Amino acid sequence: MARHPELLIPASSLEVLKTAVIFGADAVYIGGEAFGLRAKAKNFSMEDMREGICFAHAHDVKVYVTANILAHNEDLPGVREYFKELKEIGPDAFIIADPAVFEIAGEICPEIERHISTQANNTNYGTYLFWWKQGAKRVVSARELSLAEIKEIREHIPEEMEIESFVHGAMCISYSGRCLLSNYFTGRDANRGACTHPCRWKYSIVEETRPGEYMPVYENERGTYIFNSKDLCMIEHIPELIDAGIDSLKIEGRMKTALYVATVARTYRKALDDYAEDPKLYRKNMPWYLDQISNCTYRQFTTGFYFGKPGDESQIYDSNTYVKEYTYLGIISGGKDGMYRIEQRNKFSVGEVVEIMKPNGENVEVTVRRLVDEEGNEQESAPHPKQVLYVDLGSRADMYDILRRAEP
Repeated sequence: MARHPELLIPASSLEVLKTAVIFGADAVYIGGEAFGLRAKAKNFSMEDMREGICFAHAHDVKVYVTANILAHNEDLPGVREYFKELKEIGPDAFIIADPAVFEIAGEICPEIERHISTQANNTNYGTYLFWWKQGAKRVVSARELSLAEIKEIREHIPEEMEIESFVHGAMCISYSGRCLLSNYFTGRDANRGACTHPCRWKYSIVEETRPGEYMPVYENERGTYIFNSKDLCMIEHIPELIDAGIDSLKIEGRMKTALYVATVARTYRKALDDYAEDPKLYRKNMPWYLDQISNCTYRQFTTGFYFGKPGDESQIYDSNTYVKEYTYLGIISGGKDGMYRIEQRNKFSVGEVVEIMKPNGENVEVTVRRLVDEEGNEQESAPHPKQVLYVDLGSRADMYDILRRAEP
């Protein structure tokens, strides 16, 4: 049976959740202020979570809440209280890695689905069947699996059990994200939500008989980044993902901006819709997908482990710097007197040429005609992040359209 996969988009804040919903998500995953693996993300207060879930449900979009730390004894009482609070606001599922957390969620919120995080190292159909028997509705596949392995898992599990797999975003150098580097170097535990991303750092060699003598290793003039992986991108392989029996295509990025989320969400949304309409249309529009996906912040792309173990050229990257072709300026959140309200994210000025990025795939080039602050004072530029402004763009914009600027 052909499956119609869900597009699952990350959100770091209420603003980004709304962006994900409007730009094409079928479901959004978010973290609360505790017990998730992205402690450095903005994350959601209970009030924001409630508003976000209401907004998503009004647009027929689901919301999953991550609670995927590997818990220690002192975490468990707080976990119990946390699920009691979540029960009241009604997310569609929890994403969990730890068996104790899984059992607590089932005890307190039996009506809410439980999904098993990739952190649980889900690499075989026996593991999937184990979690199914415990009451899990869905399991997130380990990033180390090939499409052939995922297809074999699908053949051995119940038809109604769901497979979720990452298809875009950062790859972890450590097996299924089970990394000790951050804890060792900084005392901040990646498995409890506080990763400092030491895989992105630059390293030198020290020979044991010459302590303190640091010897650089060069792949090019910028040095070497021996743990640093490329970003995953499977936009060219939608047919293979569907053929493998994957139910949910997951985008990584709960620390990314609204611009990144909007760009990736609308590109994968169009690719999925085009393929469902006609595979020939999907192939025809491939240049557009690739152009759009390259417009957001990214390193370089790889297909990861999906077509076998990646070689050095595919997996290792020589710099930890991102490519950045657009700057996020803000999101349209209302308007009055022909002006559009935005909460500014980066500097821009009257007279600048910027773009309105629309959920339907259009990018409308406009000139900033006027800037007015909340008190009605005319502004020549918008230098202060998070300042609320009203902008005359001389063009039609809609709620939740993104304002961005192309960089030379």
